[in-house]
Amino acid sequence: MNFVECHEEPIHIPGYIQSFGYLIGIDAESHSITFFSKNIEDIFNIENTNQLFDKKITDFPNSFKSIIESDIYNSLNKFTRRENETYFDKIFINGKEYHFSVFRSKTNVFLELEAVVKNPNKRISNKYDNFYIIDDAQEIWEQLLNTLSSIVNYERMMVYKFMMDGSGKVIAERRNENMESYLGLHYPETDIPRQARELYLKKRKRIFSNVHSETVPILSKSNDIIDLTYSTSRAMSPIHGQYIKNSGASSSFSVSIIIDDHLWGLVTCQNPEPKHIDLEDRVQAGIFTALASNAYSSFKSKNELNYRLKLNEKSSQLKTEFLKNNNLFDSLIENKAEIKNLPEADGLAIVSDENIVTEGVTPNRASIEKIILWAYENTDEVIYMSRSFLKDHGEKFGLDENSAGIIIYFIDRNKNNMLIWFRKEFDEHINWAGNPEKAISVFSQNGEEKQIVSPRTSFHIFTENIKGNSKRWNSRNISAVQAVRDLILETSHKNYITIKKLNDELKKVNDELDSFSYTISHDLGTPLTVMKLNAQMLLKSLTDGSEKSKGKINSIIEEIDNMAEMMHDVLQLSRAKHSEIELESLETRRMIEKISENSKITFGSPKSEIIIKDCPDVLADKTMLHQVFLNIINNAIKYSSQQENPKVEIDGTIDGDMVIYRISDNGIGIPEENKHKMFKIFNRMDNAKKFKGNGVGLSIVHRIMRRIEGNVDYESNKEGTSFILTFKKP
Repeated sequence: MNFVECHEEPIHIPGYIQSFGYLIGIDAESHSITFFSKNIEDIFNIENTNQLFDKKITDFPNSFKSIIESDIYNSLNKFTRRENETYFDKIFINGKEYHFSVFRSKTNVFLELEAVVKNPNKRISNKYDNFYIIDDAQEIWEQLLNTLSSIVNYERMMVYKFMMDGSGKVIAERRNENMESYLGLHYPETDIPRQARELYLKKRKRIFSNVHSETVPILSKSNDIIDLTYSTSRAMSPIHGQYIKNSGASSSFSVSIIIDDHLWGLVTCQNPEPKHIDLEDRVQAGIFTALASNAYSSFKSKNELNYRLKLNEKSSQLKTEFLKNNNLFDSLIENKAEIKNLPEADGLAIVSDENIVTEGVTPNRASIEKIILWAYENTDEVIYMSRSFLKDHGEKFGLDENSAGIIIYFIDRNKNNMLIWFRKEFDEHINWAGNPEKAISVFSQNGEEKQIVSPRTSFHIFTENIKGNSKRWNSRNISAVQAVRDLILETSHKNYITIKKLNDELKKVNDELDSFSYTISHDLGTPLTVMKLNAQMLLKSLTDGSEKSKGKINSIIEEIDNMAEMMHDVLQLSRAKHSEIELESLETRRMIEKISENSKITFGSPKSEIIIKDCPDVLADKTMLHQVFLNIINNAIKYSSQQENPKVEIDGTIDGDMVIYRISDNGIGIPEENKHKMFKIFNRMDNAKKFKGNGVGLSIVHRIMRRIEGNVDYESNKEGTSFILTFKKP
């Protein structure tokens, strides 16, 4: 036995029409008759309907005289140039007036007839189409129902809005006083399944005059399926027919509400007694519904424009605040309250690397850290949002009712920069028109039994309590988050341009300084050498000179040596930036041992204890590596040389892809207040002034380590200092 879900039911090809209609199908090219409803024999004088197949309407001038003489039929090619476009006329058949309409669908032209029904109660005045002066969405739909009541006059009339999940809600109602109200009730998606919604978008007016009447079969010579999508009298599906009966109605009429080419909702009307609405009245109902739809769309657009203007104003104010800081994180923190409020959130977390700053109602830090980790592993979008985050992940992340909804905006995934908005749980009660769960029943179609989802029999209010959700994030909330995103991108770009300009200027200055330092250190070498030689010669010539004069000359020679050493260091610094490098696997032990021994001699500290432990190979440039160890080991021995038991320890370890050397001493240490200028050129610590030096060595090390893709850092206290050199592993 086949099982038919609601959304699988082929409602556009039922093979039947309703009893109020009469249908003839002709081939679009030859105009020969291809199918017709069996009841045409009731209004046309035809002895044997089987003789109609493959013949033309004009072959039966007596039977189809009214059709043949109609303006529409005589201009059939003109009126059927475009598919699914319907044209109307009125004709008399045996003294009775009928609506006559034609349209082409695929290879067939449909000729459709129905009797004209006069409406004595119809009262239409120009006040009913003044939808555009109404400045309230709800009032637009109530005005529409008031207008249609004079045309349709069914006992229950509703405006039904589709939700995002396909379900629907009654948002406006006009009913007979003795009928139960459906206002505010929700209907599940299966009440109007997907293929039905698609038909409502194509065929915008739909009437079922009498759900209890027998349907009329369509007779066709071929076995081709006849698509009745655009037919006015198309029969309803068995499931829909039973649904209408279960609701207590005998007839229904609906008009689609189309906004921005989407099926926004329906005007749906029900009557406890069978009732047919005349074609002209149905067309007029469609016109008024279109007017109301356009008015609603205009109203929403106007509101949206006003919202956008206010959002732009707030964004401009925030932009001014952001540009006061050079640091994005600082800008976000200073304006966190406004950023929280823009998408109407209850809480905000600003995340930058390891820093988390919150505003409003948020989870604790541990929960936020779990959310951050989850977001990186499970989301690819720049902006992720959920209203059911508590329901979906609450237990896993330790969340409570304050964190039901969430929006995550990744500012920069690589730097762990993001914004997270939170919304409290919304205690949601949905009143359904009957229990939305459906039972299974059996029906017969073309001699074959099929199982179907049976429509519910009760429409009494069924209340569902939904936990773990926040209020929905609407389009305005999304726009607000996008505005924050655009603001961050714009201000970051402006800061980038400013920083780039400063960096370019700084690079130019640095290049000039490097060129200058290279020039003076190189070009001044010769005159300094001449000065020193002359001073030494002068000293030798003063054999009988006073000790005071000799002291002054020795002082000159010493200052010349100091100046030469300083120029040498400046030259090394310049070379560390500009010289070509060749990274290779290098042994370090012999280099370290030789530098250590020479350093003890240089700084006159023969009692210094130098402990050399493991010395793993490193990836570096040979000349530059020597400069690094020379400067660091020299400093360690120099600044510990005046201790009672001077001690230097050198140890290398392998950590993954890196090799880390620690050069530790028990020297004078580095004061905390001098930490910020450790690697700046010509900067010396206050406690190092009594030691010989010029403050260039560590700048050379810092520059070299960056060039060979390594790093230099240090740890220091009163007991001494440890310099930490990180190299790439060969």
